[in-house]
This record gives sequence, structure tokens and C-alpha cells, in this order.
Amino acid sequence: MNWNSYIKDYQSYLRIERGLSKNTIENYGFDIERLCLFLDVNKMEISPLKITDETIQQFIYQVSKELNPRSQARIISGLKSFFNYLVFEDYRSDNPLELIETPKTGRKLPDTLAVQEIDALIAAIDLSSNEGERNRAMLETLYGCGLRVSELVSLKISDLFFDEGFIKITGKGNKERFVPIGKLTQKYIQIYQNEIRGNLIIKKGCEDTLFLNRRGNQLTRAMIFTIIKDLAVKIDLKKNISPHTLRHSFATHLLENGADLRSIQLMLGHESITTTEIYVHLDRSFLKEVMHSFHPRK
Repeated sequence: MNWNSYIKDYQSYLRIERGLSKNTIENYGFDIERLCLFLDVNKMEISPLKITDETIQQFIYQVSKELNPRSQARIISGLKSFFNYLVFEDYRSDNPLELIETPKTGRKLPDTLAVQEIDALIAAIDLSSNEGERNRAMLETLYGCGLRVSELVSLKISDLFFDEGFIKITGKGNKERFVPIGKLTQKYIQIYQNEIRGNLIIKKGCEDTLFLNRRGNQLTRAMIFTIIKDLAVKIDLKKNISPHTLRHSFATHLLENGADLRSIQLMLGHESITTTEIYVHLDRSFLKEVMHSFHPRK
């Protein structure tokens, strides 16, 4: 078996046994393909069963000259996972990355938008177009429910439980969770459904997909990025933002207004509360306010 055969088997394992998303699986594949390219360029004909820690070290050294520590850490993590799979399947007896240290990256915190900045973004949407009503509903849903962009584009009409005040989200690993949805967000979704979506010629297979493009197809994640970037330019926002910025802002604003970390974790769909802690960075003034409000010796 060559590298490609092992990579395909590994990707099948990630999809079937670990239930990872298509994008995550592709990213794991890119990490291994980068190592394969290094071997080809340096004319090293080594199978994944025979490659040594010394060769891996050479590859990591080359990568370190091209990528930042965070990207290096991701590649090392991806390769460790691949070789752990080979060990698990008894193709190898050891993992050549076992002793390779991951570079320190620290906690990279995305930008957070103030409520006024989110209001300005949404106010900049041109509601005279059909896409404008859709975009307002999408941004309100991203921020109002703290969704990942992949969760937004795959949201179904059958996932909306407005009478109960919840929507059902299918997150990473096909894990489902129910997220509260406010009346304002419900209103904008219903306007979009009644006035815009109902007039589209919907493509087969997209009948239950909530947010559609003008051709009646499911929107891509890239399209959501473009919409938000264009709005940021329109209001001259000097921050590097993405759909994820709205999710991060959702969590931060909830925490600053008194929500507990465990509730935010459940709404975001994080397996570990440690992940939630990274998302919800706090400024010192807020921490001081919390201490003075709740500590018995304030």
C-alpha cells in the first residue's frame, strides 16, 4: 500500500468511526499530503510504515521556516493522529511523532464586536433587495444563537421550533443540541421565509434548507464570509472579522451580562468547557465588577 491508500483508509476511519465533518477530514488529509510533498521534493521513497522520527524532524524543521507556530502545531497534531491510527490498526508498532514537541502557541483570541458594531453591520444591509432580507435573517441568527457558519448554512426549516423558542442544531460530529432563539431573530426569519424564500424556485434536495441563494441552492460558507466582509468594509470597521466573530461576540456578551459558563458551553456545543473559556475572554474591568458583586469580602 502506498501513502494514498493509507490516507484513504484513515479518512474512512475518521468519517465512519469518529464521525468527523468533511472539512475536518480534508484538513487532516492536507497535513499528510504536505509531508508526502516534502518526501517527493527531497527524493525520499519512504512508506508511512518505515518513516522515522528523524525524517519527521527534518520535515518539521522545514515547516517551521514557512509557517507560524499555530499552523505548525496543527500539522504536528494532524500527523500524530494519522500515525496513532496506523499503530491502532497494527500497521506500525510506534508513532514517529511521539517525542516531537508541539510549539507553544498561546491563546489566540478572535476580535469581538461591541453590540453597537453588530447593530451597525446589520443596519448596513440593503433591505431593498431580496438578498438583503435573507442576509439580515442570517446575521441575526449567527449572532442571536451563536452558530458556527457550517451550522447556519445547513439549518433546516424542520429544525425550527419557534413555539417552544428553540432551534435544533447539528454540530461537529453530527451531535445535536437545542439552542434558544429570541423573538427578534424569529421575526426576521419569518419575514425572509414569507416574503423571499417562498418566491424562489427551489432546487431538488434543498426543499428543507432554510437559507438559499437566488438560484434556490444551499449557500456556501464562503458566501457568508463574503457577505460579512463586505458589510465590514461598508461601515469602515477596522477589525478582521468573520462569521465566527459573531459567534464569539454572542458568548462574550452573554458572559458579560451574567450568564454562567456552563450554559454558554451548552449553547455553543463545546464538548469541553476549556474551549468555552478560550472563546469568552474578559476585560479586567468586568472581572473586577464580578469580584465586587459576588465575593463575600467585597
